[in-house]
Amino acid sequence: MSDSVLDSAVYGLFATQVLHLADKHGVLDALSAEQPRSAAAVATAAGVDAETVDRLLTVLAAVGVLTRESAGYRMVAAYTPYLQSGSPQHLGTFLSYLVTSTAEKIGKLDGYLAKGKAAVDADAPAPFETIYRDEASTAHFLSAMWQLTYSVSEELVRLADLSDTRHLVDVGGASGAFAVQALGANPGLAVTVFDLPEVGPHLLRTRDRHGLGDRLRFAAGDFFRDPLPTGDCLHFGYILSDWDDDTCVALLRKAYEACGDGGRVLISDRLFDAERVGPLSTAVMNLSMHIETEGRHRSADEFGALLTAAGFTPRGIRRTRQDKHLIVGERTS
Repeated sequence: MSDSVLDSAVYGLFATQVLHLADKHGVLDALSAEQPRSAAAVATAAGVDAETVDRLLTVLAAVGVLTRESAGYRMVAAYTPYLQSGSPQHLGTFLSYLVTSTAEKIGKLDGYLAKGKAAVDADAPAPFETIYRDEASTAHFLSAMWQLTYSVSEELVRLADLSDTRHLVDVGGASGAFAVQALGANPGLAVTVFDLPEVGPHLLRTRDRHGLGDRLRFAAGDFFRDPLPTGDCLHFGYILSDWDDDTCVALLRKAYEACGDGGRVLISDRLFDAERVGPLSTAVMNLSMHIETEGRHRSADEFGALLTAAGFTPRGIRRTRQDKHLIVGERTS
C-alpha cells in the first residue's frame, strides 16, 4: 500500500533532481498557473525531449507542485514565484547548489556515523576555505544565498524596525540581500557588510546594480581574528548556524562590544520548534550544516541562551511567513 509520508521519504531524491532539471532546461518557465499546457507543448517551448518532459511533469504532478488536467499540466499558483525564473523568490540556484555541492558531500555521513565528524574531517580545510575555493564556487554559493534570503529579508527588515538605526553592520552579509532590503526601506540608513575579502567584488556589484552609492560599504575581515565594525545595530543573517555554541557566544560578544550601550543585535535564521522535530526544511538544513559547516540549527530558546551568555538582553522572536525568523537582543548596560 502506498503511503504519502513514506513515499516522500523514499522518493524525495528523485523529486529534488526533477525540480532542478526542469528549472535548468526551462521546463518550469514553459508552464503557467493560468492555462494548462500539454507535455508536447511544454517540450516544444523549452526545446527539449517530449517523452522525458512528460515523465518529469508526471513526477511533479505527483509531488503536488503541478496539477494534471485533461488539457495538460498547470503550475500551482502558490509555487510559481519559487519555481519560475525572474522572480525574487526563485529557488533555481539553490536547487542547483543542493544537487551539486551538497549532494557531492552527503556521502560523508557514512563516515560520520562510523567514526564521528571530528575524525573524518580532521584533515579537511575549514568550511569557507572550501566554499570560497575559487571564483566559480564563491559565485555559486553567494547566488544561492541571495535566492534564499532576498525575499524573506523584506519581512525581516520590517520586523526589525530600523527607523532609529543610522549605521547597520551586516556581519557575514555576503552579496548584500539583507542590506539592500534594509536600505530600500530606510532612507536615512547606511550599511557596512563585513565579510571575507573574496566577497568584496560581489557586494560592490550589488551596490552598483541597485544604485546605492556610499550608503552600502564593504569592510573586509575575518570575524575570528578581527574586531567587528562599530554600529548601533549588528546583524547576523544565517551565520550563527554555521558554528558551535561557544563560537556563537564569542561572535555575539564581539557584537556586544561593537554596538555600544542601547545597541541591538539581530539574528536572522531558521528555527526549530520547541520540540526540535521540525519544520522539515530546518531539520534537513540542520543535517546540511553538519556536513558543510561546524554548526547546527537552534530553537528560539537556544538562541535566547546564546544572547544572554554574550551579555545581551533577549527581546523576543519576530516570525515571518517564510522559513527564517528574527531574534532580537539589546545591550542594556
